[in-house]
Amino acid sequence: MPTSPLAPADATAPPADTRPSLTVLSGFWPAATFAAARALLAADPTLLLVRHDISGVRAGAVRRVVRSGAGLLEDERIDLAHGCVSCTLREDVLPTLARLARAHPDRDLLLMLPEVVEPEAVAAACAHCPVDGTPLTDLLRIDSYVTVVDAEHLLDGLASTDDLKTLGIHAADDDHRALADVVVRQIEYADTLALWGEAGEGAYDTGRLAVLLERLAPWATLVRVDGDLVDAGALSRRLRGTRRHRPEIPGVLARGLAGYALGVHEPHPDCGVVSVVFRARRPFHPARLHDVLEEVHTDVLRSRGHLWLASQPETVVTWEFAGGGLGMAPAGRWLAALPDAHWADVGDQRRLAAALDWDPYYGDRHQHLAFIGLDLDPAALHRTLARCLLTDAELADGEAAWRTLPDPFADCFPLPDLTDHTEGATAP
Repeated sequence: MPTSPLAPADATAPPADTRPSLTVLSGFWPAATFAAARALLAADPTLLLVRHDISGVRAGAVRRVVRSGAGLLEDERIDLAHGCVSCTLREDVLPTLARLARAHPDRDLLLMLPEVVEPEAVAAACAHCPVDGTPLTDLLRIDSYVTVVDAEHLLDGLASTDDLKTLGIHAADDDHRALADVVVRQIEYADTLALWGEAGEGAYDTGRLAVLLERLAPWATLVRVDGDLVDAGALSRRLRGTRRHRPEIPGVLARGLAGYALGVHEPHPDCGVVSVVFRARRPFHPARLHDVLEEVHTDVLRSRGHLWLASQPETVVTWEFAGGGLGMAPAGRWLAALPDAHWADVGDQRRLAAALDWDPYYGDRHQHLAFIGLDLDPAALHRTLARCLLTDAELADGEAAWRTLPDPFADCFPLPDLTDHTEGATAP
């Protein structure tokens, strides 16, 4: 029966979301990121751009700038009690966003991050640091995290072995991050990637960079932008109003534990780019794995994931490589080694992922590693890692024997005491 034109609106329809929209713009190369910001302002004169100059943060000062397409609205020096980026986020960035959202509820916001800030840190602050007792997400809607990548400098950035402190651009006195770490984390957390301009060697190399970005962050939407001739309206439609951000998805190192893909398995080269995902159930022999750490990273630009060592069967060990440096760290206990009383401390997504993939013998323990590089040999990489797994004879010896294996990683991955109730803080 046709609906009467006088019939009331559907009472069950959800109310319209009238909160201002926030787009977070990051990128390690400021020229490209500024160019993207200018284009978005040109496309929408009502958009409010917020950025912070943190070059003086270690001296306790930050410069805040707010502008629209019509001109400058604020340019103010902010004194901070502590010289660090986390303090800047808590003490000025979030309050500024809240203030602007309240004062201009009909205008969307664009937050342009300083080049050394990782978007995941902003997401964590938005989720856990209320402003005057009010969650920031009550006042505005986070639309997407956009990372702008300069095609001319991307490969050099990914291959760099420099650290921020050596370059004099560290965000705090205890900031020991590598340049490549910052670049890959900005790329991997993005919902949208904007590849800006052309590579120095021409169209083929630019195409190769596009493939590389798709392998580094297959969950992100890739937008290629001609840096010399930008259609501001078209770019704005592709970067804003996309609602791509999904706050329930954890950061990249926790994705695999929560059941999300860590990468795509594309062993056949595309413009020379190879992506390999290694998964296995049985544990690594610690000494054999330690002996091949350098070998497995030949021609690799980025690797990430988690693993378990036979000698430390309770411990989830995270793994990430960029810029020539490998980082491994504890990330709590496997659920198979966690008393039932503590399962409630672990996120729902991880418990569901473990239940769907539970093994009668291994429980939720497994290896999940992704490798992305140029011209790497996927078969050789897989053989090398497979040789590091326990053999059938070693498996048959049982867990008591595994704990006595020679372990170069002994005491490297301490676990919190279960009475601390901290498992949920390190596991998604």
